[in-house]
Amino acid sequence: MTFKTYGEIERPSLLLLPGLGVSYEIFLPLIERLEGRFHIVAAGVDGFLLGQESRFTSVDDQAGQAIRYVRENLGGHLDVAYGLSLGGKILSRMMERNEIVIDHAILDAAPLLPLPKWSVDPLRYYQSANVWTCYHWTGFWKWVFHSHYFDVLLEECKKVWPYGKGKAVRDGYKDVYTNKLSAIYGADIHYWYGTKEAFVAKPQAKYLVSLCPDARVEVFPGMNHGQLLIDRPDEVASRIEMYYNP
Repeated sequence: MTFKTYGEIERPSLLLLPGLGVSYEIFLPLIERLEGRFHIVAAGVDGFLLGQESRFTSVDDQAGQAIRYVRENLGGHLDVAYGLSLGGKILSRMMERNEIVIDHAILDAAPLLPLPKWSVDPLRYYQSANVWTCYHWTGFWKWVFHSHYFDVLLEECKKVWPYGKGKAVRDGYKDVYTNKLSAIYGADIHYWYGTKEAFVAKPQAKYLVSLCPDARVEVFPGMNHGQLLIDRPDEVASRIEMYYNP
């Protein structure tokens, strides 16, 4: 894992954890809006590091590395943590381990439940092919295979593909969808998802509430996976500020 920092260390801490197949740079518009208010740590997940070949290890290993960073550099305490998709899965595992204090946590469409065993291998190879095609294909074929994506997300996937390639995608996907969150600890937990991803995300939110009845679920009309962060960073920034200082 890598950790890029922005803003003065004396400010409230904000950890950002990106999703599968993208780098910390997906957060740059958000960072621009918040670095004057927070000390921001933007993590790079192994297997998806810019300019550096690496392999994805496991959600637990990534969570352990992030916990160790927070202990060694931030006194074992985070004011706010925001995890997108895979990053939300890593964040949920950090909270499950309960080894540091996280005051406010945002799980943005985090996959908390495993898939049926028979579906994991076909879907992880499909996902790997999906990312491969967005890296190699343009024009008509890109439109055919990626009409459900949006261009910014495709461009972010293209940035990191050369350094982890299909193995990182397949290994990450398999680990994410074969592990189930068993407990979660935190005073203020938010789960976000868009209506266009509700089929997958709604059961995750329902399960989270079964573990933590005080968790707050927020649904964003017309949004797809990761789209709120990409299309409306001002809103994401204002919500993070509001959660920290209501």
